[in-house]
Amino acid sequence: MKTWKAFLIQLLNIAGTGPIFGALMGAVFGPVVFLWIVFGSILGGAVHDYMSGMISSRHKGASIAELSGAYIGKAAKWVMRVFSVVLLVLCGTVFVTSPAGLLDKLTPDWMNGTFWAIIILAYYLLATLLPIDKLIGKLYPVFGILLIAMAGVVIGGILFSGDKFTIPEISLQTLHPNCTPIWSSMLITVARGAVSGFHATQSPMIAKCITSEKKGRTVFYGAMISESVIALVWAAAGVSFYGSTQLLNDALANGASNVVYEISTGVLGAFGGVLAIAGVIICPISSGDTAFRSARLILAETFKLEQKKIKNRLYITIPLLVIGGLLTWFAIANDNGFQIVWRYFSWSNQTLAMIALWVATAYLLKKGKYRFGSLLTAFPASFMTAVNSYC
Repeated sequence: MKTWKAFLIQLLNIAGTGPIFGALMGAVFGPVVFLWIVFGSILGGAVHDYMSGMISSRHKGASIAELSGAYIGKAAKWVMRVFSVVLLVLCGTVFVTSPAGLLDKLTPDWMNGTFWAIIILAYYLLATLLPIDKLIGKLYPVFGILLIAMAGVVIGGILFSGDKFTIPEISLQTLHPNCTPIWSSMLITVARGAVSGFHATQSPMIAKCITSEKKGRTVFYGAMISESVIALVWAAAGVSFYGSTQLLNDALANGASNVVYEISTGVLGAFGGVLAIAGVIICPISSGDTAFRSARLILAETFKLEQKKIKNRLYITIPLLVIGGLLTWFAIANDNGFQIVWRYFSWSNQTLAMIALWVATAYLLKKGKYRFGSLLTAFPASFMTAVNSYC
């Protein structure tokens, strides 16, 4: 693929609602969330994405599970296989539930959350089965442009509102209404947009598509930095629109989709709100389909089930979507179902990021000439180990 197209597809693959919902939930801690998004993405998240993509490109697009086996050991390979598939199914579930909830608010009563969940799962079936260039390769560049435009109009509405919306100054104090500590609750909550293990499952897909290793910095590192900018936009929107973390927390109690709807229409009016909401709907759907696709490829790799035949793809895809559908039903049917799924998704996401960073460190050490560079991966790997161990 051309570099610009690979970049936009990578951005859509990794974005989802993570840098939107996660940033809004993180904004409940106050403007300290800006520091985690900025330094987390530059020193951790983008390093993680770049290394997982580039190491995969040197192993013919191998998954993070296979790379773990090659550089940490067979036990790590099986742990990562299980962890990756569980994370991807949870991720796919999150990215069915959140857009379905938002579409429910915008459509007639008979088009409820369950209706839209079925429609989205049907799309996921097609996107998971078809080759990447048949559907994803054609739609995602357009969606990527919309995603960037959405972030632009939201922050523009905040900055040019006069005195109506004010972004507070950065401080290290936690402003969470429940006095929830920043360490390590906020670092787990704001996974996407800062450091995200989910990206290690997505980068190998695009690693197979870039024309040269020289493009890796633009595609992998650049897409992560772009996602962090989107997270900053929504964190700023959350803390400025509601005026206090207490009011933001109260609004989130009614669902993150509802918060996105209120901010979009409140800041931008009807037209801008439609554009912003369209972007928020596309974000999760465009990550959910690649989540199930990645899960299919990892399972096929594990059981050595060749994927050129459509029936072999169905053997794996159908059970994955059935499990995803059941989890989606749970999230929709229970008042706090989405929060429960998100909690497990966030923790498993950060744990996978920790392991992926240690894999990158082991790779650099074993290559010898990159030993000094291993410090750049060992530092965020150690940090994420502390975060996940404490949690």
